[in-house]
Formats: sequence, structure tokens, C-alpha cells
Amino acid sequence: MRSEYTPEILHADLGSHALAYATAGQGTPLLFLHGSLCDLRYWKYQMPPLARCYQTLSVSLRHHWPERWDGDSDDFSLQQHVDDMAVFLEQAVAGKAAHVVGHSRGGRVAYELARQHPALVRSLVLADPGLSVNDEEDRRGDFRKHAMEAIRAGDVEGGLALFIDTVTGPDTWRRMVPWFKDMVIDNANTLLGQGREAGYRLSENTARAMDKPVLLIGGALSPAPYPAILDILQNLLPNVRRVDIPGSSHGMNLGNPRAFNHAVLDFLAACEHVPACA
Repeated sequence: MRSEYTPEILHADLGSHALAYATAGQGTPLLFLHGSLCDLRYWKYQMPPLARCYQTLSVSLRHHWPERWDGDSDDFSLQQHVDDMAVFLEQAVAGKAAHVVGHSRGGRVAYELARQHPALVRSLVLADPGLSVNDEEDRRGDFRKHAMEAIRAGDVEGGLALFIDTVTGPDTWRRMVPWFKDMVIDNANTLLGQGREAGYRLSENTARAMDKPVLLIGGALSPAPYPAILDILQNLLPNVRRVDIPGSSHGMNLGNPRAFNHAVLDFLAACEHVPACA
């Protein structure tokens, strides 16, 4: 039976923003970056186990819970989140290079953090990352736009259900455990911020130039376009491994945390040339 994880929430002063985060353990920093509609609570099944071997840090990206945001300011963007993470690492771990784990949109933040601030990143774990290379990978239409329109119209759960079922699989919202559903509702307005973001496409040239070791993690049941994105990244990145987590879809770190944690620990041990931490 999994024990309940209730983190102590700390705040880092980034100047224009107080960033909420949780930390545990000692050693090499291991930073976790959540995806859309999530926050620092998303990594509840990774923080305590991996803190036996690393200093784990889980952040809530700007304007995510516990912040209450109306979706109206113009400082929600990929670049802002990357800049925030660079300042955060300089403050929280004195600029020591961290292993960085990013899920979905958080994988995009992690990748750009490594590309723009290479001295701050030791390795990357990209779990179903939002790193599209071309339009052919994503045939899901305007689901984000329709989800945002529903939220603006007051149908918050309807908009969230559309988004979650599209990225994870049909009927996921209805079957979602209560704590996860509460987290998604707490972050509903961040979709409005995403709606103002510029489009993102991964540059093949920058991918081929990535000099960090990368672990790609997919859910064995993840819907399109994630398997295709991983296929492309596996061919582009020069120092890459890939693992698919059995029995899980897009939220594989929650659906099968034992396999996910094992894959991460094995990869980090290989990066550091030490035995895997039990």
C-alpha cells in the first residue's frame, strides 16, 4: 500500500515571483517538472523513494497551485518557466548541475533548460515530452482551444475532461482518482495561459547537438502523438536511451511508479557510473 505524501511547501523568491516547491533527501539535485494542469504534487510517488539517493526537488511552475491565478497576466510562457528554473537552481542548490525529469509540457521546459543553461543540467529524463518536430505528429485538432472555451464559459469540468481524455485516453477524467482531479481543477486557469503561448517546434539541428544523456520514457498505452514523438527523438538525440512503462498511459509515473522509478534510478546510476540505488 502506498503511503500518503504530504510535502512541506517552501517558497523561493525569484524576484518577480515566489516559486512553490518541495524538497527531500541529500546529494545530487534531482529536479521534477510537471506538465499541463499539474503542480508539485504530481510527483508524489517519486519524491520520497528517490530522496533515498538524491536531493529531490518538485516545483510548481509559475501560476500553478498553490498560487490562485485568474489566467489574465502575460507572464505565462515556456521561456518564462525556463528562466524561472534557471534562477531557482541557482538559489536552491547553489547552481549545482541537476538531473532534470520533465513530463509532457514539463519535458519541453526541461529540454529548453538544458539547451539554454547547459551548466545547470547533468542529464534529462523526458517522459512523453511535448517536443513536436512537425505537424504530422499531432492530429488532435483544436482540443486545447475547445477546452479553453469551455473553461471560459464556466464549464470547467467539461473543458478539463476534454483535455485530459485527449492527452491520456478516453474516459480518463471520469475514472480519475479524487486527489488528481482536485489538482487538475486547481490548475484549470493555466490552460488559459497556454492558449497565449507561441507555437513550439523542436529544431532537428539543436536536438542533434544536445550533449546531455537523455532517457526517453513512454507509456506503453500512451495515445498519439507521444509514441511518434519518442520515435523521432530517439533518432535525433545522440546520447539516448528509451524505456516504455508497461500497463500505463501518459501518466506513467503514477500508473506504474515502481517501473518508472526503477528506470530513472538505473539511468541516473549509468550517468554517474555508480551502482543503481536500491
